Amino acid sequence: METATPLDVRLMNATSALLYAVAALACAALLLAWLVRLPMFSLRSITVEGEVSRNSVTTIRANALPRLVGNFFTLDLQDARVAFEAVPWVRRATVQRVWPDGLEVRLEEHEPVAQWGEDRLVNAQGEVFTVNLGDVEDEDLPMLSGPTGSAPRVLEAARRINAALDPIGREVKMLGLTDRGSWHLELDDGAVIELGRGSSDAVVARIERFAKTIQGVTSRYQSPLIYADLRHNSGYAVRLKGVTTTIAPVAKAKKN
Repeated sequence: METATPLDVRLMNATSALLYAVAALACAALLLAWLVRLPMFSLRSITVEGEVSRNSVTTIRANALPRLVGNFFTLDLQDARVAFEAVPWVRRATVQRVWPDGLEVRLEEHEPVAQWGEDRLVNAQGEVFTVNLGDVEDEDLPMLSGPTGSAPRVLEAARRINAALDPIGREVKMLGLTDRGSWHLELDDGAVIELGRGSSDAVVARIERFAKTIQGVTSRYQSPLIYADLRHNSGYAVRLKGVTTTIAPVAKAKKN
């Protein structure tokens, strides 16, 4: 006849088994942690693809590699992404591991479309970024300015104003939005235009009316435009080279 094992003995055996299991798991974890840190798993190759026209191997290595911490297993991919996005001109980076000792990095560079203020640029998405402006000194970029966070709005307005100016063959050289909401424009021929306050739609509408009639004014006086004030409701004031200010009325639609 078998004697039942006392409860306290069974509890002791179960506790011992649990402790052995925990110890075994801890040893396995320590062994794994030791293994993944062996030099054999160090990163040995980094492949960079995508848009790299404004960067060289030297600049990428100098700006990103010192920020990479860990090996193939321990490297934090989020930290690695941030490291590569710290490289000048890089807008976005994606990073993934490539077995057994490499990384594959795909870069998207900023596409500058305008200068923002004195020392920054705006990309095609309306994002403001900082680089060495000497890298774009040969590019004919318009200058935009405005309150913090207004870059997308100002860039959109500049694009629409350029389209409105197309009939007279002029482009935006400078477009500024003040903190009080007033717009100030300079054309690529040096002419200055006061646009006044209002939404982008209102400003573009003023430019469209202006573009439809200004050539008739300059042709009449055979003199180029120096300054225009579009803040008037029924027309605009202009200053032509060598000619005093005149008022050009806005053409009204004919009634049927």
